Amino acid sequence: MLRITDLRGRRLDDYTAVLPRGTFDVEHALTAVEPLCRAVRDEGQAALLRFAEQFDHVVPEQLRVPAEALDDALDRLDPALRAAVEESIRRRRVVAETVETEEPYRQVEVAPGAVVGNRLVPVERVGLYVPGGLAPLASTVLMNVVPAQVAGVGQVAVATPPQAEYGGLPNPTILAVCRLLGVDEVYAVGGAQAIAMFAYGVPGLCRRVDMVTGPGNIYVVAAKRHLRGLIGIDAEAGPTEILVLADGTADPVHVAADLISQAEHDPMAGAVLVTDSTALLEAVEAELAGQVARLDTADRLRISLTGEQSGVVLVDDMEQGLAVTNDYAPEHLEIQTAEAAALARRVRNAGAVFVGGSAPVTLGDYSAGSTHVLPTGGAAHYASGLTTRSFMKSVHVIEYTPQALADLGDGVQRFAHAENLPGHAAAIAARTGSQVQA
Repeated sequence: MLRITDLRGRRLDDYTAVLPRGTFDVEHALTAVEPLCRAVRDEGQAALLRFAEQFDHVVPEQLRVPAEALDDALDRLDPALRAAVEESIRRRRVVAETVETEEPYRQVEVAPGAVVGNRLVPVERVGLYVPGGLAPLASTVLMNVVPAQVAGVGQVAVATPPQAEYGGLPNPTILAVCRLLGVDEVYAVGGAQAIAMFAYGVPGLCRRVDMVTGPGNIYVVAAKRHLRGLIGIDAEAGPTEILVLADGTADPVHVAADLISQAEHDPMAGAVLVTDSTALLEAVEAELAGQVARLDTADRLRISLTGEQSGVVLVDDMEQGLAVTNDYAPEHLEIQTAEAAALARRVRNAGAVFVGGSAPVTLGDYSAGSTHVLPTGGAAHYASGLTTRSFMKSVHVIEYTPQALADLGDGVQRFAHAENLPGHAAAIAARTGSQVQA
């Protein structure tokens, strides 16, 4: 089922070009998204209702979900599922509050009387997009809302597509999780038009936001690219991906199940196994065939697992496997090897690392306490997942005494004159009484 790339006996400086990865052409999608965004900007609610009928095949009675619908969704939530969601929220909040935050204000005295501080200021208003297509990602609500709340974001609004089967309301589990988290500003608006609504604001419906977070299809990503600058965004996330680095000690049942777990998100999802064991490869292939056949998502899985974005990479040893992994920079990395913890400490590029056989990616998708909003498409080379810090801005605060300014003033004036900026030098001289000529 999986295509094989054999790198045994080949040592490359950079493995990126030979590894399986699909294409994600955001620029092409921009041509469809730009006129849609302009329509939302110019027409407001009329455009949103038109696009709901066109793309979601249902027109909501109200674009903003009423509080009664949120309450009803929570009341109807299965008690066992509610308990599971609440535990996921608790663990995500513990991690957000303990390992993702920094002191709200730090300062350092760079010279006598010269103090520079760094203050963390939360974003004021955030719009969260929650997909509702093949997989209505209720877990995305808590993964975005919890760190935003811990950061101190004052207002969080959620947009998620209306569903014909629920009379134009969004998926009820998504609504129930919103209510559990105390989010009452929820919109039955999907796709690129939801991003445009957040970015421009819609009079009488939704005030514009400062930042938009959350995953979506290529048109959602294109809208985020198009509107970036008007709003801040978390990332241009592409289809989900998993890379499993495994040696002959790995359990093929577990490896196959974990590749499947991410492949079923989307036909474009990537599932890659990197191994030095042909015996493991053969066992995983056999497991994939049997496990896929038993699942309701089998058709989607076969497309994903046989696509250009998925495959097996055979390596000489785990040293080469680690090099391949770092070049691939996976969104989700599982290490199922004899020395998993030691290898994990050497990983440079990954959105999240799952160490050993008891830490599958599915755990991170829901309840590990970590974030599941992670960089895709190789962006882990330079980007991080969504955390509490993502919702905070750094503001430098500078305090100098008159003497501290005088001690430094002549040097600053010389620097300003070197850049042909005499006005800068004059601003110092006006305070210190010492004027340095160009």
